Amino acid sequence: MITIKEMKTKKELTQFVKFPFSLYTKDSNWVPPLINDELESMDSEKNPVFKNAEAHFFLAFKDGKTVGRIAAIINRIEIDEQGKPKMRFGWFDTIDDIEVTKALIAEVEKIGIANNLKWIEGPVGFSNMEKAGLLIEGFEYLNTMITWYNYPYYKEHFEKLNFEKASEWVEFKIQIPEKSPEKVEKFARIVQQRYKLKMIHFKNTKEIMPYVDDMFGLLNKTYSELSTFVPIQQYQIDHYKEKYIKYINPNYIKCIEDANGKLISFAITMPSFSNALKKANGSLWPFGFIHMLRARSKNDTAAFYLIGIDPEYQGKGLTAVIFQAMQDLFSANGITEVETNPELEENKAIQQLWKNYEHVMHKKRRTYKRDL
Repeated sequence: MITIKEMKTKKELTQFVKFPFSLYTKDSNWVPPLINDELESMDSEKNPVFKNAEAHFFLAFKDGKTVGRIAAIINRIEIDEQGKPKMRFGWFDTIDDIEVTKALIAEVEKIGIANNLKWIEGPVGFSNMEKAGLLIEGFEYLNTMITWYNYPYYKEHFEKLNFEKASEWVEFKIQIPEKSPEKVEKFARIVQQRYKLKMIHFKNTKEIMPYVDDMFGLLNKTYSELSTFVPIQQYQIDHYKEKYIKYINPNYIKCIEDANGKLISFAITMPSFSNALKKANGSLWPFGFIHMLRARSKNDTAAFYLIGIDPEYQGKGLTAVIFQAMQDLFSANGITEVETNPELEENKAIQQLWKNYEHVMHKKRRTYKRDL
């Protein structure tokens, strides 16, 4: 018999967060999250997203064992301001038992129906700035810190339960040459001179802070037309400043200003933390922080996290300027491979960024939806 229980106390939520540690213990490509970071994201007093969202966290039990988990999420901005009556679900993990999946989904659907919502979709986070998508291709590759991992049978469960594809993302591995392709280097120089652009380099976190609000403003402009987009709120920006900037090596952030000193583009990359997180195994103490610090400063792999370009300058060659700056950075730091963050399949403009480099699409992920 399968029973479902909502996790509310810190002890219960810790049990919720730790379930994947047992589920994926033998899978070498699963990357464990930091347990405290996960708990903070679920704490309504610490995560400001709860100003416009609510969440319920459920565990499934069978024969006295934990066999699955799911989060039911309502994003009020998405529903009330964008007119999308969607019930979100995320943090989905389960053993290979479709009855467990069915029972977990049923709990989410109850909440959706009670709130007069029209469909259920996931896996997604609280907003579009968080992890999203079920992995459907690329199980043989190491996971990243900004994506979820899952077993192949998850896809089979959803399709047997009559879910259909909602959105799909693709990810690429890019090989970094010793120097930029000649046409990229030449074009970058021409564009920078034509528009009198200034490349901004950072030496420390303090120098970055005055630009962060404008970076997120550019993200709102850059991705506003995409189907999954939910505008980023100022309280979220303030939260991300506090939570994530500490992980980013300042050298890996590049900004571009126009002749009037206006921020028109930026790129954030990070050294890969995947192997460091595996060694940390969910905690920075006592030695996890050492692995993270080493990965931050000495690494041959990086991850593209965010790129933003003012719509006024899109299609004018700014990507060549960004890539030239990143090439110089990667060459100086021994980076030979870069992995992109998930990109919506219809976002062809972003995918064109890699056309001058040796690259391969190595992962796909998808959200699934079903009417309530």
